[in-house]
Amino acid sequence: MEIILLKDVEKLGEKHEVVSVKPGYARNYLLPQGLALSANQSNLKTLEHLRQREEQKELEKLSDYQAIADSLEGKSLKIGAKAGAEGKIFGSVTNLQIAQALQDQLQVEVLRKKIELPEEVKTLGSYTAVIHFHKNVQGSIAFEVIQE
Repeated sequence: MEIILLKDVEKLGEKHEVVSVKPGYARNYLLPQGLALSANQSNLKTLEHLRQREEQKELEKLSDYQAIADSLEGKSLKIGAKAGAEGKIFGSVTNLQIAQALQDQLQVEVLRKKIELPEEVKTLGSYTAVIHFHKNVQGSIAFEVIQE
């Protein structure tokens, strides 16, 4: 069954993408939750108008995203974690903790889904996270994991 996604759905697709799914998944989950519409002719025409409006809004925000990405260059975050004697932390540092540190230390609000860690952070030390503001704009932020 062909559907149009109204929101990003993990492991399925992004907003305004036309994807094929099993009919039961669409009927029982995606359509009732408001995550998708069936891909009929009228909805496909509506999709084109939605895409154009969305692109216009994103182009307006593009300069804001670029300014935020430029302001993050050269800055560093400190994230505290409980660690053992050998520097191995209990658990790991996640993108949620980085988003919270960005908010607390630099007053920059970023969705946690937009922060990508290139490797698992399980020891004390310095790392770099990539932030995907837009498909054309990405920035990086250095962070140091220190013992609490």
